[in-house]
Amino acid sequence: MGPTASGKTNVAVELVKHLPVEIISVDSALVFRDMDIGTAKPDAATLARAPHHLIDIINPTEAYSAAAFRHDALRLMHDITSRRKIPLLVGGTMMYFKALREGLSDLPQSNPEVRAALDAEIAQYGIKHLHQQLAAVDEDTAARLKPTDTQRIQRAMEIYRITGQPMSALIGQPQSAELPYRIIPIALVPSDRAQLHARIATRFKAMLEQGLVEELRTLREKYPLHANMTSMRCVGYRQAWQFMDGEIDDTQLLETGIVATRQLAKRQLTWLRSMPDNMELDCLAPDLAKTVLDNLAENL
Repeated sequence: MGPTASGKTNVAVELVKHLPVEIISVDSALVFRDMDIGTAKPDAATLARAPHHLIDIINPTEAYSAAAFRHDALRLMHDITSRRKIPLLVGGTMMYFKALREGLSDLPQSNPEVRAALDAEIAQYGIKHLHQQLAAVDEDTAARLKPTDTQRIQRAMEIYRITGQPMSALIGQPQSAELPYRIIPIALVPSDRAQLHARIATRFKAMLEQGLVEELRTLREKYPLHANMTSMRCVGYRQAWQFMDGEIDDTQLLETGIVATRQLAKRQLTWLRSMPDNMELDCLAPDLAKTVLDNLAENL
């Protein structure tokens, strides 16, 4: 586990050379097909050397949840261990790690008709209006959500309209989370936040040079996308969308993209600090992969 730009993929690919592991991606952006540059998806050569499960599994018009991840990951972990190999879960979507280890509340599946009706309300009245409706039926959930958090407000209202109960009342009883595995949680964290920020800036500049905007243009031509879709709220794509729509210029695209990625890294590090029993290693250290291998040798 680790924040963006901490070197997770490089370490994982190196571990494949030395251990009988298969990689399961724990990344809510890598699930989308054709979104390669902005997600820092491993290239074809890397994937040939170290195949990743749960990459390129849905179109950008679709949604993927923590519950779907947990289901898929448990299935893959069973398959991998049945082949007498070790599942190596790699990524930075901390909610997915939490869902896997602790389970999830038993919430209803998305309902296309209810979701379509909510989409229409948002288009006509705006998300703040929906947030006010949520506050009237689920004060606790509304209080913890920003009035601009379209995805979570819409999901909370969808749950209420499907079940007739507030989401806050349904999330108290998680599913059984007992895992038949010994977990070794390795967290790659920076000893110097400024150096991680420098990496983030360099990588986002490289994404723009590699054609992030052109990639988004191709995506918009290929798929019926809109800005509020989960895929288009990914860091980098959101800013590129604003640039394409003339809301920001190229200088602002670079600046806002770097700032948004730093904010993502900050949230990821906050998650990591809240997780128990992590083996913390400095992601900025030279020979990081060797350090991980040495620590695993003591634990396996």
